[in-house]
Amino acid sequence: MTRLIDSPNAHLIADGNQYAPSLWSYQRRETIPVQIGDLYMGSDFPIRIQSMTTVDTMDTQGSIDQAIRMIDAGCELVRITAPSVKEAQNLENIRKGLREKGYTTPLVADIHFTPNAAELAARIVEKVRINPGNYADKKRFETIDYTDVSYQAELDRIRDKFLPLVKICKEYGTAMRIGTNHGSLSDRILSRYGDTPLGMVESALEFLRICEDEKYTNIVLSMKSSNTQVMVEAYRLLSKKLADGGFKAYPMHLGVTEAGEGEDGRIKSAVGIGTLLEDGLGDTIRVSLTEDPEFEIPVAQALVRRYEFRASQSSPIEPVDVEKPLVSPINPFAHERRKSNELVNFGGHQVPRVIADFSQMTRIQMDDLKAIGHFYLPVPDKWAMNDLGADYIYTGKHSVDFMLPNGLKQIVNSESWNGNPQVFPLFTLEEWHSANARHSELNFLSIEIEELANVVFDGSNNVVLVLHSTNAHQMAAMRRGFFELVQRNIQVPVVIKIAYPNVDDNQLQLFAPTDAGGLLIDGFGDGIMLSMPYMQDKNALLNATAFGILQASRVRISKTEYISCPSCGRTLFDLQETTAKIRQVTDHLKGIKIGIMGCIVNGPGEMADADYGYVGIGKDKIALYKGQKVVKKSVPADSAVDELISLIKENGDWREPSINE
Repeated sequence: MTRLIDSPNAHLIADGNQYAPSLWSYQRRETIPVQIGDLYMGSDFPIRIQSMTTVDTMDTQGSIDQAIRMIDAGCELVRITAPSVKEAQNLENIRKGLREKGYTTPLVADIHFTPNAAELAARIVEKVRINPGNYADKKRFETIDYTDVSYQAELDRIRDKFLPLVKICKEYGTAMRIGTNHGSLSDRILSRYGDTPLGMVESALEFLRICEDEKYTNIVLSMKSSNTQVMVEAYRLLSKKLADGGFKAYPMHLGVTEAGEGEDGRIKSAVGIGTLLEDGLGDTIRVSLTEDPEFEIPVAQALVRRYEFRASQSSPIEPVDVEKPLVSPINPFAHERRKSNELVNFGGHQVPRVIADFSQMTRIQMDDLKAIGHFYLPVPDKWAMNDLGADYIYTGKHSVDFMLPNGLKQIVNSESWNGNPQVFPLFTLEEWHSANARHSELNFLSIEIEELANVVFDGSNNVVLVLHSTNAHQMAAMRRGFFELVQRNIQVPVVIKIAYPNVDDNQLQLFAPTDAGGLLIDGFGDGIMLSMPYMQDKNALLNATAFGILQASRVRISKTEYISCPSCGRTLFDLQETTAKIRQVTDHLKGIKIGIMGCIVNGPGEMADADYGYVGIGKDKIALYKGQKVVKKSVPADSAVDELISLIKENGDWREPSINE
């Protein structure tokens, strides 16, 4: 039997079926309505905001108080972990306490491993969430060679275990989320489909078929992952598989698992969730941050608010091929970078480059470059650069009266370019056509999407496009431009340029990852240039956001990545404090991925692609992982961070921080 791990979705391009309704003009995917208590979910209703409590479920008053803070912040569904029967039973006390205070917000029981807890909770709360990867399976990390007969026997076993819950939900009017997690796929699914988006989708469809056989359809589906590329591919594939398989159009719950904290968590969440919202997918979202849950709500609201009037505010986008408007020229179910010619350090196999926009600054000084990762050291009289050192600086019509560091190159407007071979000109389309002189190695051409049809590329111009759009549906408009380049077989490198004249800092860290990250997820973009016109002192924010987008999209790794869960009632230590401690001593380890998990339920699975793991296994007890393998068990919590550093050193991945880190 063949494991479907090489190219499981290659056949899906040829049939040209639509995977997302918002490929051109913005529209949401049409779904059936799902009722969760008094709340309705689906395409006829607003995109719902939800989060999850972090206190111990057995702490009744603590759970009630936290749920109230979440609801007052705008949370429309409150999820509470129920890892065993005792927690499931206590959901009744929590629900009663909330109702007595006048709060009717639906509650969702989060279930792992324990069908009896799910069956009890389904009689109490308005919705249960089950994970098909561990509801009826125990993960032993084994590869099993199934025959069709033995695989069917496994499906029959799952049906017997799952059917009682389906019947209870149907009887009590309880909704259900069938929520696949990339990190907790069963050995059975991994053995047949591999660690793929297809495996994630099939994991949910196995359970969904049982529900539909029983005429139970009050269901929401999710395909969550800490890997944004995998997450986006899985949701898109789910949309297509539901349509092709004759299933009902169920609403989707969007979320990036273990996104982390601070700006990194927000950027990563926006790349994954925002890309799918741009596609028109998603009916409820949860932003998973390693922070108190009420702080997740404003982030989720800001992401969703962009789409309230998107259809009326955006300009129509003409399909590249009007005869086949639903055909994507790329594979939307597997990340593959667009082919482009390598020019200096753009395109080809080069990582996407970061261009810092200093064009609003009339006089640039050495200290100004600190904001973009370049530091002048007076005593040795030399420049140093950290991991977030920008590659280019765009100065517009202004000059720089000092020598730039070797790692930084300058771009100026073509009208201000004096032919200096160390500086590169940026042309408008009109200037490009009338230019008497161009750089012999590298030129930049700034054009709107609509101007692409007026450009002829003969391969001899040494040009990099700086592509931008004024359409409110910016990501789709830019994607349309890349589609045209692909269909015309134009392989010039392209910089994604996005300007935000009327946003605050928090909005920038959500909107830019959505607009640029969505393109990078699709394999588009050889560089990124962000700007906030009319706003001062934003260079550090823009630079950090640009690098954060590239990292979250997994196209350029420039810093340590933390896969940390948002905490819940199962968490066995102070997750926020521990994450801060680990980050403090490891954030200089460029390219290393560290998983920080509150408990054993999701830990090993959700940090599946982490290099090292820190997982709570009991009160004040930590297990340390190298990859998927436990290497240190029952480490006392007060020494676990030091033990983690020792483990990293033992495996040769440690380096001492430099002076600029």
